Amino acid sequence: MTDLTAPALEPMTPTGLQSSRVLTRRRAFAAAVTVSAYIGLLAWLASILGTSGWSLIDRLIFLCFAIAAPWSVIGVWNALLGLWLLQRSDALQRVAPFAGAGHEATPIHTKTAILMTLRNEDPQRAFARMRTVKADVDATGEGAQFGWFILSDTNDAEVARAEEAAFAAWQAQNAEDASRMVYRRRTSNEGYKAGNVRDFCLRWGSDYEFMIPLDADSLMSGETILRLVRIGQAHPKLGILQSLVVGAPAQAAFARIFQFGMRHGMRPYTMGSAWWAGDCGPFWGHNALVRISPFLLHCDLPDLPGRPPLGGPILSHDQVEAVLMRRAGYEVRVLPEECGSYEDNPPTLIEFTRRDLRWCQGNLQYVKLLGLRGLQPMSRFQLIWAIMMFIGVPAWTLIILLSALKPLDGEDLAQFPATSALLLYGTFLLMYLAPKLAGFIDIALTPGELKRYGGALRFTLGCLVELTFSFMLGAATTLRTSLFMIGLVLGRSVTWNGQARDAHALSLATAFAGLWPQTLFGVVIFAAAGLMAPGLILWSLPLTLGYILAVPFAMASASPRLGHILMRMKLCAIPEEIQKPAILQALDTELSSKS
Repeated sequence: MTDLTAPALEPMTPTGLQSSRVLTRRRAFAAAVTVSAYIGLLAWLASILGTSGWSLIDRLIFLCFAIAAPWSVIGVWNALLGLWLLQRSDALQRVAPFAGAGHEATPIHTKTAILMTLRNEDPQRAFARMRTVKADVDATGEGAQFGWFILSDTNDAEVARAEEAAFAAWQAQNAEDASRMVYRRRTSNEGYKAGNVRDFCLRWGSDYEFMIPLDADSLMSGETILRLVRIGQAHPKLGILQSLVVGAPAQAAFARIFQFGMRHGMRPYTMGSAWWAGDCGPFWGHNALVRISPFLLHCDLPDLPGRPPLGGPILSHDQVEAVLMRRAGYEVRVLPEECGSYEDNPPTLIEFTRRDLRWCQGNLQYVKLLGLRGLQPMSRFQLIWAIMMFIGVPAWTLIILLSALKPLDGEDLAQFPATSALLLYGTFLLMYLAPKLAGFIDIALTPGELKRYGGALRFTLGCLVELTFSFMLGAATTLRTSLFMIGLVLGRSVTWNGQARDAHALSLATAFAGLWPQTLFGVVIFAAAGLMAPGLILWSLPLTLGYILAVPFAMASASPRLGHILMRMKLCAIPEEIQKPAILQALDTELSSKS
C-alpha cells in the first residue's frame, strides 16, 4: 500500500547525481536573464534608429541585429556565470558532481580503446602524439586495459605508405602489446570522420567498454585518461564525458595568440554553460570518453534529405551524437577544468578559415535535425545554439555595411542620438569580448595564476596583443564565412582533407588570393564612410580595420620570425610553456628523435 504521507522522490538525472528540478530552475534563470537582456538591447536599438522615423536602412539594421545578437548575449551570461563559479571553491561540486570519482584510487577494470582518426595528415606528427600518449598511459601501470587504434581514411598513396611504415615501427617497439595495436585504412571516406569511428565500433567495439577518440593534433596525459575512465566506471549512465581541451604551446604567432585568448574565453564560458546545461552537455568529437555500447546502438547518424552541401552525410557529427546519446537516457557531460588535454591550433589565418568553414557547413545542417523525435528540450536548444554560432555572422557583416550607408537615408544628423548610439556600440564591443575578459579577470583574481603566465606584466601585454588580434581576426573571418554561406545556397561545399598544422610563412600571393574580398570590402566601407560621414571611420576601426589589413595581418601573424620573437619574450605564453608538463616534454623528445 502506498504511503500517501511520504515525500515524493526527487527526480534526478540518469546518473542520480543531480536534481532535475535544480537544473530546470537554472535553465529558467539562464533563459530569463538572456531573453531580458536581448529584449533590452532591441529596445535600446529601436530608440536610436526610430528617432526620426524608420528608413529602409534602419529596418534592415534592426533585423540584422535581431538575428545576430542572441549568440553574443548568451556568451555574456555564460561568461559572467563562469567567472562567478570559477571564484568559488565549490564550483566543481555545483557543476560537475561526478568529478570526484576521477580522483579515487580505484583500479581500472574496464577496457578502453584509444583511437586516432587520420586523413592525409603528417604521419610523423600524428604517430609522435600517439606514441607519447601510450607511453604515458603505460607509465601509470594500467596500460594492459587499453587498446590502440589508428583509423585511417587517407587516400594519398604516399601518405598511406608512410602511415603503414610508422605503425609497423611503433608496433615493433611494443612487441608485447602488438595484439592490442591496430592500423586500419579504409578505401573510401564514407561518412567522413563519423563513418570512420562507426566502422571501428562495428568491428572492435564489443571488445571495449569505452573509447577515447583523438584527432591528429590531440594529446592527453595518462593521468587525465585514467581520470576520465574512473569517472565512467563509477557512473554507468554517463554516456559521454568531454574534457576541456586547451591549446598546446605553439611556435606560430597566429596559433599562440589565438589559443591564449581562446583558453581564457573557453574556461568561464564552459563553466557557465555547464552550470545550466548539466546532463545535456557538449561533445567536441575528440579528447572525450565515450561509452561504446549506447553510442553504437543510438548514435548512428542519419543521412539528411536533399543534396549536399546541406543534405547528405552530416559533417559536424559530434553535437548530433551528443543529443542522440542523451535521448537514449545517458548523460553527456563536460569536465569544465583544464586537466592535461591538449590540441594544436591552425598556424595561419588561411588554415583557420578552412577549419571554420567546415564547422559552418556542418552546423548549418542541423536545421534539418530540429524535428528529431524524442530529444530533450535542452538538446534541441543545443542544436539551435550551434546554428546560431554561424547564422548571425552575415548579419553582423551586413550591419557594418549598412552603418556606412546610413547617411543615405536622409536623416537629420542633428536629431540623431549619437551619445546613445556610441554607448550601445561600446556595449556591443564588451559583449563580443566578454568571455575573454572574464577569463582574464579570473586569472588576475586567482592567487598564483599570474605567475603561471609569466607574471603580471607579461600577462597584461599578452591580453592587449590578443584583444587587438581578435578584432583583426573577426573582420577577416566574418566576411569569409558570409561569402561561404552564400556559396552554400548556390550548392558549393567544403572538401574534407588533411590540415597544415606546422608553422609556415604565407607569401603575398597566397594571402592575397585568399583574402582579397576582405580587402575590397574594407575599401568600400572606408570610401563610403569617408564620403558621407568621415567621423565614423575612427569609431569603426575595431570592427573594420581588419578588412583592409587582412592580407598584411595574415602574413605577419604567420611569420616564423614574429613567432620566435613572441616565444623569446614569452608574450601570449600559456602555463605549459612557462613550466612544461612531462607529457609535453615527452612529445618534444618524440618529435626530435624522428626529425
